[in-house]
Amino acid sequence: MSGTQISSDGLAPARKRALFRAWHRGTKEMDLLLGTFADAHLADLSEADFEDFVQLMEVPDTDLFAWIIDRQDTPGNYDTPVFRQLKAFQTAPGGIVFR
Repeated sequence: MSGTQISSDGLAPARKRALFRAWHRGTKEMDLLLGTFADAHLADLSEADFEDFVQLMEVPDTDLFAWIIDRQDTPGNYDTPVFRQLKAFQTAPGGIVFR
């Protein structure tokens, strides 16, 4: 997978940027995890959840990946509903499993 599987037509500019960034993280694992999550949920996130998603994308890949696969504890300020949704997404049917 090299990029989004959805069209960004109709998305607000900030969400278009977030979709692109989700697919261009720096590591293939995070591209797949954040990119597929963004494809599935970005358009439907509330503004608050969208802001939390944007904050998660500021976290270095190694840290975020470790939190998602439970190799490190997630800091409280990042343990948001959208993070828990992202974490659950990786093991859901059709999700990406990296355990």
